[in-house]
Amino acid sequence: MRSFFKNVLANIVAIMIIGAVFLLFLVMVIAASAFSSDSKPNIKANSVLILDFKTQIIDSPSEDNQQLFSLNEKQKSIMVFDILEAIKNAKKDDKIKGISIETDGIKAGMTQLDDIRAALEDFKKSGKFVYAYGNVVSQSAYYLGSVADKYFLNPAGGIDLKGLSTEVLYMKSFAEKFGIGIEVIRHGKYKSAVEPFLRDDMSPENREQLSTLLNDIWSINSAKMANSRKIDTAQFKTVVDSLYGMIPDLSLKYKLADQLIQKTEYDNLLKSKLILKEKDKLNKISFNTYIGNLDNDNIKKDNQIAILYASGAIYNGEGYDAVYAENFVKEIRKLSDDDKVKAVVFRINSPGGSANASDEILFELQQLKKKKPLIASFGDYAASGGYYIAMAADKIYSEPNTLTGSIGVFGMIPYFKELANKNGLNSYAVNTNANSNMYSPINGITPGGISMMTKSVEQTYKRFVHFVTVNRKKSFEQIDEIGGGRVWSGTRAKEIGLVDDLGTLNDAITFAAQKVKLKDYNVATYPKKVSKFEQLFKDMSEDEISARIIKNKIGLDNYKVFEQITNPKLQSSVMMEMPYHIKFD
Repeated sequence: MRSFFKNVLANIVAIMIIGAVFLLFLVMVIAASAFSSDSKPNIKANSVLILDFKTQIIDSPSEDNQQLFSLNEKQKSIMVFDILEAIKNAKKDDKIKGISIETDGIKAGMTQLDDIRAALEDFKKSGKFVYAYGNVVSQSAYYLGSVADKYFLNPAGGIDLKGLSTEVLYMKSFAEKFGIGIEVIRHGKYKSAVEPFLRDDMSPENREQLSTLLNDIWSINSAKMANSRKIDTAQFKTVVDSLYGMIPDLSLKYKLADQLIQKTEYDNLLKSKLILKEKDKLNKISFNTYIGNLDNDNIKKDNQIAILYASGAIYNGEGYDAVYAENFVKEIRKLSDDDKVKAVVFRINSPGGSANASDEILFELQQLKKKKPLIASFGDYAASGGYYIAMAADKIYSEPNTLTGSIGVFGMIPYFKELANKNGLNSYAVNTNANSNMYSPINGITPGGISMMTKSVEQTYKRFVHFVTVNRKKSFEQIDEIGGGRVWSGTRAKEIGLVDDLGTLNDAITFAAQKVKLKDYNVATYPKKVSKFEQLFKDMSEDEISARIIKNKIGLDNYKVFEQITNPKLQSSVMMEMPYHIKFD
């Protein structure tokens, strides 16, 4: 017995020691991280600012999913606003002589690439160079790199220039085959978020809106690439249709690239550009390092323009990886009560989500607008619920390639009666009232439930359109005609009056500052980034670990479909959500 207690005590002590060591290790990691972020690197003269494959460009702090113990520590997430500020600063920085774009597959959204591209065009006005180098180059990486003075390609590389396409997976027959029932209630013939569950082919309405949307985006982006490379638009179309970019020699022949060289030769070329000797070191500075070196101490801290980011789907409750109403409302109230904040730029990059959560957020933004100006700026997406929450804004800026509108509502209720019955499972309920068991995962939704959900969808749609009519100063009939769940490009949204102007996040900030007559101010971002320590414990939850495993197994796009069926936040509720995502890959 004595030896038993001795062993137990030894184990307890061992566990305590291991716990203490682990805690000490955590403290050291966090302290090291804080120290490294506080210390500013020394930028040498005659340096080149480099945008490489290690850079993941994000729109807001909530999109930074770097883990405390990440397997890919070399990859850094940088907010597009910081990159734009860095390029603006580098334009007048005597130590920075040029910018080198060295990325084969950049991770960024369409509007983010647009903004960086425009900033690089402005940078070139300084007389400094912008060069680009690629190996096997994705379409999005080439879209950015084509802005360079010269584009260099590896002799064994290629450019994946092919145009835009979208493919929608339809699963009506699949669901029927496996005994999965799906009740769908929607308003709007274009509300195609639920179309894959209703049919096995693409509806004419959905084909029409997708064709218009893709052609709007491609016409803008292809024109920019052709113009930068000084290629006739008709010839550029032939080059894309023929996939000439895949063959290095044809890339050179048809002016997609200026020279075929190896990476070492490219670095030597940069040295020659900087008039360096062969033995001299080429000073390449990453954007992450350069941003950490920027000094904002001379800006008046008492005058703030706040950027409030709404990135991701909209949900009820609390969370950090999307737009959660409970957290978001607290942020809005903080900004409303903060006397240092003189105006708010509401940056939206959301496909929508819960109608109830969207309504909560809209109400709080309306209260904030009573105290200070609220200017909306659209990123890649401002659709459905993402568009709805912008209806409190004094002015709305959209980017040309923003996917916006999708003024429509739907409800989707999956049930598994046939699947259960086929496998010997039966479910029976005892009720006190006609609709006590309104929804059952096995037996589905009652007729009374369907009736009330339909009324709820219709009521929510009318409420949606009402707020749009007030903000856009149009009649119900005018908004209903361009609503119906249809998604528009930012360019079209401006033409039909869904937004006020085409412009970047910086344009929105500038307008907000002018509205409150500020010349000296600093820009602060909200919500604040979640610390790595908080992320560690958030990522250790059972649900989060399970979600990560499933995402890795089936892929992110397939996971989004899976989540529509299984996520309790998306079930038995009225949704304002866009039907799809478009990537410029």
